[in-house]
Amino acid sequence: MTENKPGKITMEKLVSLCQRRGFIFPSSDIYGGLSACWDYGPVGVELKRNIREAWWRANVQERDDMVGLDTSILMNPKVWEASGHVTQFSDPLVECKSCHQRWRADDLKENKCPTCDGEVTEPQLFNLMFKTFMGPVEEAANVVYLRPETAQGIFVNFQNVLNTSRKRLPFGVAQIGKAFRNEITTGNFIFRSREFEQMEIEYFVKPGTDDKWFDYWVEERLNWYMKLGIKKENIRLREHSKDELAHYAKRCFDIDYNFPMGWSELEGVANRGDFDLKQHMEYSGKSLTCLDEESKEHIVPYVIEPSAGVDRSVLAVLCDAYDEEIVNDELRVLFHFHTDLAPIKVAVLPLSRKENLSAVAKDVYADLRPCFVTQYDDTQAIGRRYRRQDELGTPYCVTVDFQSLEDNMATIRERDTMNQIRVPIAALRDTLQAKLAGEDLFVLPEGGVIWKQGGE
Repeated sequence: MTENKPGKITMEKLVSLCQRRGFIFPSSDIYGGLSACWDYGPVGVELKRNIREAWWRANVQERDDMVGLDTSILMNPKVWEASGHVTQFSDPLVECKSCHQRWRADDLKENKCPTCDGEVTEPQLFNLMFKTFMGPVEEAANVVYLRPETAQGIFVNFQNVLNTSRKRLPFGVAQIGKAFRNEITTGNFIFRSREFEQMEIEYFVKPGTDDKWFDYWVEERLNWYMKLGIKKENIRLREHSKDELAHYAKRCFDIDYNFPMGWSELEGVANRGDFDLKQHMEYSGKSLTCLDEESKEHIVPYVIEPSAGVDRSVLAVLCDAYDEEIVNDELRVLFHFHTDLAPIKVAVLPLSRKENLSAVAKDVYADLRPCFVTQYDDTQAIGRRYRRQDELGTPYCVTVDFQSLEDNMATIRERDTMNQIRVPIAALRDTLQAKLAGEDLFVLPEGGVIWKQGGE
């Protein structure tokens, strides 16, 4: 019996697997990396893209009360004056008097350095925005900031969206984009980094209906994660107490996930009231109102904001899908990704590299690629290739063997159960489309047979 035993996921296991299988690499790795910056590899970029597309499909494509937007990372600095980021977007910073490492004061359980146990200085406020200069001269008049959130780009475009989309309250604007925060304390892999991606909605409603819509969006966003396979026991709601609410917020809920380091925020849903639009009206001198159809008066809408991190969603999906089990006295590691999120949908595995078999397998590969993200793998024994695809979270493997040359059939192997069916090669595409859409593996096409049931 192997000494390997199934165990719980740890951040160390996850980081190692993600780097080994091409999900996520340290940024600038050959130069020793750059703190809290990460690169998505060939597999990770597909997972990340699938999460973004699932979010966009649920919140924009499938709704008639939502439109999309993609705003600039660099904006007029007055935007950040109006929003309060220039004066209020700060964290308390302390420095160790011994080793001179710096920490967020509210991350320390005691007033001591976590590294050397030394005494720390009194907290000082540190602005989290990255500052740069626009143009050839580095002077105060040319200061601009990398946006710390995508929300303000939506607010300053409120009137543009209203005029061109002709939407009426209630309606929302959705945006996916990069944001940048000069975090004092980073860590826990991609959970908190200095360059990250947000999926944000600003949902504009009539004052007085905001409580109803706030409750709606809290439930809507919680359910979205569970529809994509996040286990119910690993996700929870936590309402902000009055003393932790942002100065503009009327109410706020965090959707927390039970990461390896404990319960932490995955997404926030806030009732921002009319703070943002009124601030930009005051600073810009422009009207950001809309017509209330009932009273026929122009009003400033209230805003409900569901704000999720793409990278944190990636991390939650990776953690939730990770599994270990013993198969034939060996440890099998796999990701149980929802089929909508799986980076690779299908792998084509010829049993041998012999020319006649490879030719058939490559024809199968060419036929499937226009329909799914498909990988071709002919390196090492078939059992090792199955394990490799398990670690990539690939839902289905198609094996082309020497019998395929005689009967024009191939084997489909299911990731989660390791069950196998054999179907005509001509029916592969339609069969795989049905299985990826949720059909049971043992619902067979004409001419198909159950090939292997249970285990490997």
